[in-house]
Amino acid sequence: MVTKQFKTDSGIAVKQQYGASDVDPTKTLEDAGSFPFTRGVHPSMYRSRFWTMRQYAGFGTARQSNERYKYLLSQGTTGLSVAFDLPTQMGFDSDHAMSEGEVGKVGVAIDTLADIEMLFDGILLQSVSTSMTINATASILLSMYVALAKKQHADLSKISGTIQNDILKEYIARGTHIYPPQPSMRLVTDTFSWCSEYLPSWNTISISGYHIREAGSTAVQELAFTLANAKAYVRAAINAGLDVDLFAPRLSFFFNAHNNLFEEVAKFRAARRLWATVMKEEFGAKNPDSLKLRFHSQTAGSSLAAQQIDTNVPRVTLQALAAVLGGTQSLHTNAKDEALALPTEASARLALRTQQVIAYESGVTDTVDPLAGSYYVESLTNEMEERVKEYLAKIDGMGGAVKAIEQQFFQTEIADSAYKYQRAIDEKAKIIVGVNEFIVNEQSSEELLKVDESIRDEQIKNLRTVRSSRDNDAVKSALAGLKIAAQGMENVMPHILRSVELYASVGEISDTLREVWGVYE
Repeated sequence: MVTKQFKTDSGIAVKQQYGASDVDPTKTLEDAGSFPFTRGVHPSMYRSRFWTMRQYAGFGTARQSNERYKYLLSQGTTGLSVAFDLPTQMGFDSDHAMSEGEVGKVGVAIDTLADIEMLFDGILLQSVSTSMTINATASILLSMYVALAKKQHADLSKISGTIQNDILKEYIARGTHIYPPQPSMRLVTDTFSWCSEYLPSWNTISISGYHIREAGSTAVQELAFTLANAKAYVRAAINAGLDVDLFAPRLSFFFNAHNNLFEEVAKFRAARRLWATVMKEEFGAKNPDSLKLRFHSQTAGSSLAAQQIDTNVPRVTLQALAAVLGGTQSLHTNAKDEALALPTEASARLALRTQQVIAYESGVTDTVDPLAGSYYVESLTNEMEERVKEYLAKIDGMGGAVKAIEQQFFQTEIADSAYKYQRAIDEKAKIIVGVNEFIVNEQSSEELLKVDESIRDEQIKNLRTVRSSRDNDAVKSALAGLKIAAQGMENVMPHILRSVELYASVGEISDTLREVWGVYE
């Protein structure tokens, strides 16, 4: 008789039962809010404040997305999270040939400051925290957000939110990069520097493991590759002359909350411990806030099934629970219909209600780190930490994350893991309910959200109106100043802000930088 082997998705062997001998006695369990923050970054965690409940949203025109934001806020969302369409992410205006068929499809279309003004119409930026999932054009979209905040006479020191701004993972897992790695890293560090002076409450980067996991990595790889990227950003900022304790407190992270509840909890706990140690021992950070790994999490989009979509509701619930038990600072829960289309209002509301039930009804928020001391969870946390350390040492030996990316190391590791995971599903070694087992032959009767093709025409019309009404000589002058700054070493952020305030478009600013830095193929 062959005994079944039980393993996590990262290949960590799971014993039948755990006891005191499975926990490393040298790893003391400190209080939450104390180094190395295994149990959480705040002493009282959710007893004093729940995580920020975000719902990632954006589609069609700015006006349509504005209506969705107001609806979500009315339903209890405590933070906005903006999804941008692919042309906006890639630095193309809606009238560019490359934008055809993509305008407003996977997010909202943004061409100029006029679109941002409409996107947040009736929403005071000083009173809401906004996360923007944007990378190659992050500096442009942040500048538009700041320009609108200034128009609202907001106190910039109180404007809070996050730009993803994590360009390295684009070369690894997503592909929405524009420029080669070195100038892209310069954009990141210029943003760090500018925000530390003018936007002190803003999270200047959300170093993302989410997309690495969505591309097929294991939990261990997700954490290891994310921390390796984070080290590269810190090192680049220090090399650019920035004080680590000036910018590090505004670094944030973005992780995937996947299906294996206990492995995910262990991942989040290990992440905090690892990052605190890296910042203290490798980079000499002294500010306690520089050592704290704060993270947003999102339930696993790749785990959503197009078959029997109601089964996605318990999937998302378990994933959200893992994020909360792991101590997330912010959470987005996917809607049940997202394997088929953008979420409807009803499905988005149900996803938000999932967070609210966990927060207000489950009791898991009553005490800090409720799974602490579990022999299994502590053992998994320690094992996760050791495996990530092995990866980090290997990446350091290659010269760091940028070199590892150039050598296709991350990409190859992720591809191998994705292949093994899919093979396990195909061979039914891993059961996915409704997909390879418990199958029913029925068509979904759900009403799906569809984005109208006429949106591009509307967006182009609005863009032409802006171009005809703005001061085009002033725009040309501002873009010329940006080009000179990009050619030299001057921080480009003031020039980008000046350009967007004059209603220069995302495409025009991106093209100016393309002329100087080229395009990464």
